[in-house]
This record gives sequence, structure tokens and C-alpha cells, in this order.
Amino acid sequence: MIRTALLTFAAVAATPASAQPAASPAAVDYSKDANWLCLPGRSDICSTPLPTTALNSNGYGSVGRSEVAKDAAVDCFYVYPTVSNDRGLNSDLTVDNSERSATQVQFARFAGVCRTFAPVYRQMTLGAVAAAAAGADVTKPAMLAYADVASAWRTYLRQYNEGRPFVLIGHSQGSLMLQQLIKHEIEGKPIAKQMRLAILPGFNLLVPQGKTVGGTLKSTPICSSPGETGCVMTWVSFREKNVPPAGAIFGNAPAPGMTVACTNPAKPGSTAWESLDSYWNTRFGLPVPGGPISWSSEGAPPTQFVRTEGLVSARCVNDGQLGYLSIRTNADPNSKRTDRVYGEVGILGMFVPGWGMHLADVAEAQGDMIRQVEDVSARSRTTSQQAR
Repeated sequence: MIRTALLTFAAVAATPASAQPAASPAAVDYSKDANWLCLPGRSDICSTPLPTTALNSNGYGSVGRSEVAKDAAVDCFYVYPTVSNDRGLNSDLTVDNSERSATQVQFARFAGVCRTFAPVYRQMTLGAVAAAAAGADVTKPAMLAYADVASAWRTYLRQYNEGRPFVLIGHSQGSLMLQQLIKHEIEGKPIAKQMRLAILPGFNLLVPQGKTVGGTLKSTPICSSPGETGCVMTWVSFREKNVPPAGAIFGNAPAPGMTVACTNPAKPGSTAWESLDSYWNTRFGLPVPGGPISWSSEGAPPTQFVRTEGLVSARCVNDGQLGYLSIRTNADPNSKRTDRVYGEVGILGMFVPGWGMHLADVAEAQGDMIRQVEDVSARSRTTSQQAR
């Protein structure tokens, strides 16, 4: 089914580009600005301010706006998740609202702490997931999607990087693509020294039980302590009372002896409950368990986005083959803010337990993700200054 489809995606994406047969569609020219959603130094999705309201226990607070760093010390390379409704098994290169919205919601705020790079790529569409679930061969679509990401990466290195440290950021299919990019383009190569961090939620990354190295990636460790660099932060989210069921698409390693890696985005290495710094899209248009969310008893939010600190907490759970980030909503009957958040995936009018809170993997901890990048940026700046 869908789990099999995504395992197929992972298998074919694992094929090195050099070993792949030539795809019939023409290669994308990433030297052209038009094939990037975000590039530093221009007006685009990532440079557009996002007004955001603080949502506190006593109601709505101040309104802040995202900014663009004037002299960022690190680069961020982002690959967006599965969002395309284009016909066929691969999306086209025409940017529509699905790619634009995902990049804005998940990535634009990072412009305040790093230079932002986000390529357009011919991703596997939502139709490809359905086709694979029905038994179709999706090898070629998977290879084409990965070939685009790898090509964009090589263009970034050749044309923009200039020896700068970088952070990789993805979600869902984007995280799958970046897992494979690390495996084939970064591990064991000199460029690995420049990778400060990879933040890859929303897709299983496997490690041997009790270990932080091995499995999906051969030499890149899972982040296991605050301030660690050269490592991967990864998680798949499930509500506290929804343990990944048998056959779950996320959170359940397919082989004995392996588990799904989990990093608490608020405090890498922690297995305790940690408060999360979240950015929620109040215009989230997909179904939510319990119906539409009333964000505050004070009425409708004044901006599309709200920031909540401590509304949800998270704890990493690893139990045999199970590995996931457990999400708890901290309800307070005396609070003016909501005690409900979104995240579940609905299909044909039903919410699918095996997907967990996949749609909130980034929103629930985006403030923590930004802080992690800000921290590595500050250390990179200090190191650069000391080397002068």
C-alpha cells in the first residue's frame, strides 16, 4: 500500500545518480534563477515578511515580522515535501500555489538566520503515491525527482557556496531526497566538513537500535546532544496516545534490530518532555480532528500565522522497532488560547493513524528548528572570525 510505495521511493532514490539510466525529460538548468523558489539577494518567497502574532495563555500578544539576515554566516538548502497535484507521476517546473505555500510556511522564516536556497524540482506527485499504492512502477519518477535535487545541489556548490558552511532542511519527500543526497553526495567527501546540520523531519531515518550511526546513513550520526554539529536531526510525529500501529507508514522500522531515529528538536539527545516553540498556520485548509480550530477565545487571529511557546511538548520514544516524537498538547482550562492543534492526514473522510501528525512535523517545532540553525550560525561566525 502507501507504506510500500514510500519504501519503493526510498529504494530507487538510493541509486546513485551516476548509476541511473538517462531520464527522457531534459535536465533542469539550475544556473537559471527561474528554477529556484528562493535565492539570496533577490525578492522572492523567502524575502517576503511573514506577520506573526504571539498567542499566549492570556490571549493574543504582539505582532512580529520575519526578517532577512544581512550577513548570514551559513547557507540553508531546502527541499519541499510532497505537495504537487500536477497530472502524471512527476510535477512540472511551473511554480504554483502548492510549492509556493509549502516553501513559505516551512522555510521562509529561516531567511532570518541563513542564506536561503530552495530549488524547484520535478517531485513525485500525490498521484504518484496513489499509483504506487495501486501497484504501479514508480522507479522512473523517483529517479527523476532525485536527479533534479542532486543537480540543484551541484549547481549550488559550483555557483553559490564558495566554501561556506551549510544546513540541509526538508520535510517528507524533501527529507527523503536529502537523506539520499547526504548518502551519495556528502558522506565520505570533503564537502562533509561544511555540513553543520541537517534537519530532516517527516520521513523514517533508520539506525540500529541503541546506536546513532549506521542504517540509512553510513557515517553521519544522529544529533544526540545540544550544540552538536555535523549531524542529522530527524523525527516523525505522533500524538501522545497514538502509538504507531502495526504497518504504520512512519515510526516503525521494517526490519528487526533497527529503529526509526528520533531527535527532540527542542533539546537534541533528550528523552524527557520538552516544550516546543511552534508556528501555526491559522488558515490551514485540511480537515482537523474535532473540526476547525478556534485559536483564541478573543476571536479570530489578527494574522495568518501565530506563534505558541509551550502549547505543545514533545518526547522522543524508541521502543524496539518503534521510533517517533510523541506530541502532547498542554491543555489549560484557564487559558484563552486553543488546546487543539492540527497535524493528522485525512483520506476519504478518515484520519489515518499510521501517518501520525505528519502535517505538523515542522509547524510544531519551527521556532526550535530556527534556533538550532541560529546557534550553528553563531558558532560558524565565531570560528570564521578567529581564523582571520
